[in-house]
Amino acid sequence: MGLLKEFKDFALKGNVVDLAVAVIIGGAFGAIVSSLVDDVITPLLLTPALKAANAQDLDKLVLWGSVKYGKFLAAIIKFIIIAFILFLIIKAMKGLNKKEEAAAPAGPSEEVLLLREIRDSLKK
Repeated sequence: MGLLKEFKDFALKGNVVDLAVAVIIGGAFGAIVSSLVDDVITPLLLTPALKAANAQDLDKLVLWGSVKYGKFLAAIIKFIIIAFILFLIIKAMKGLNKKEEAAAPAGPSEEVLLLREIRDSLKK
């Protein structure tokens, strides 16, 4: 029974649950980015360049008969987009933390004020 209790304590810790949620959201975010690259960026931005290079379909770009570099290029584009968006999210979160720290007044605590009142009344 001790092993099951230890496992339950481990599995229900906040860090493990947070990690599980992050993995699920990351998977969903990956699907959104894949759709963005495949359905928006490729048709709007890459299609003219691919037509100029006579390579209209990324999946069919082949080098030396067997190396499919089109899918590799699409994966690199997806990675760059995901990394950039995560960078922006982290930067925004750091900015919010700085604003919260700056907004909090650094005044004395309630105990310090009470001690000062006691000190002042003792002086009188």
